[in-house]
Amino acid sequence: MADVLGDLLPSPRILMGPGPTMADPRVLRAMSAPLLGQFDPEFTAVMNEVMELLRQVFQTRNERAFPVPGTGRAGLEAAMVSLLEPGDRVVIGECGRFGLLMIEIAERCGADVVPVRAEWGRIIEPDAIAKALASGRTRMVAMVHGETSTGVLQPLEEIARTAHAHGALLMADAVVTLGGCGVAADRWGVDVAVAGTQKCLSCPSGLAPITYNARAETVLEKRASRIQSNYLDLLQLQRYWSPARYNHHTAPTSMIFGLREALRAVVIEGLEARFERHRLHGAALRAGLGAMGLSLFGHEPEERRLPFITPVIVPDGVDEVRVRGRLVEEFGIEIGAAFGILQGKIWRIGTMGYSARRQNVLLCLAALESVLRAEGLETGPGAGVTAARNCYEKAGLMNTDTSGSLGAQGIGSS
Repeated sequence: MADVLGDLLPSPRILMGPGPTMADPRVLRAMSAPLLGQFDPEFTAVMNEVMELLRQVFQTRNERAFPVPGTGRAGLEAAMVSLLEPGDRVVIGECGRFGLLMIEIAERCGADVVPVRAEWGRIIEPDAIAKALASGRTRMVAMVHGETSTGVLQPLEEIARTAHAHGALLMADAVVTLGGCGVAADRWGVDVAVAGTQKCLSCPSGLAPITYNARAETVLEKRASRIQSNYLDLLQLQRYWSPARYNHHTAPTSMIFGLREALRAVVIEGLEARFERHRLHGAALRAGLGAMGLSLFGHEPEERRLPFITPVIVPDGVDEVRVRGRLVEEFGIEIGAAFGILQGKIWRIGTMGYSARRQNVLLCLAALESVLRAEGLETGPGAGVTAARNCYEKAGLMNTDTSGSLGAQGIGSS
């Protein structure tokens, strides 16, 4: 029987999967701060700071920008259960696992769901959405911005224009993309955007940042029926995050402290600098994988692929579960498996948030090469690390001067 009274001492891990990512130490430090009451003036000031930081990261001037308590899925459900009434028509793009999830949520809301599907590894073409919209009055178009199950990055701006031309809202699942690549809610015309804390924001899972504009708020206010969830009722949640401080739930204060610090880290780094960091480490990883003779999954050009989720095709004859197990056991590195029709066929390697670091990429490549060679797959010794190093050298990140290090000249040198 397990010693349930023993100290909790999780093994250190380098998280290189599609989420969760390694938490930024600044976030963990903030989460260890003393608790405050949810209506303490110091805490409500933190709430206001979180809302302002979310506006900056979502690139919006929306009044409504706050975290829903729960994981990213709670944010998606809050948006759908609050904006959709039974019988409302909703067009949903599906080209991976998380499009399927939105379809299920909308069906549970009693909506009339019109799926627009594409092959996994492809984006949803705007013309396909336009065709679906032309066949009936629609309340909402829902799209996954970053489909982590396949590595696809879905363009949204043209779909937003098409949705608005048909009187529909555009909702975007930005759970993986916020803080890792651009989520320009206002410029693109996204009416509702939902994110998660455990991906590119490098905060533990437990909050779902959301923002929505006046068009969406009007739909909320003009509902003919009661919102079917109390806990995920956006009208109540927005009052909680307003000067009224409506007593909706007990705030997860430590998580909100952590989110504030995660968002602060994003803004201090700068959005474009942060996006470029994610692009660089993803490119270095892919260069290394290619040099090892591994192939990437997907059919879209680079600009339509997530820069920080790399789907790798499992080579023939390789036990993908055993490889992942050995990476954890021998190197303390976690990479991701796949869902649905891709299960057992690809690995998903993430370079997100605090995990997106040169040392992690080089170690991941070296460890994967070691495990694959032990499993009988021939790869060029050191080829992956060398290719990634070359990528970093071109970016000026390998020019480390060690001449001033302690002992660089050797003990007793003159």
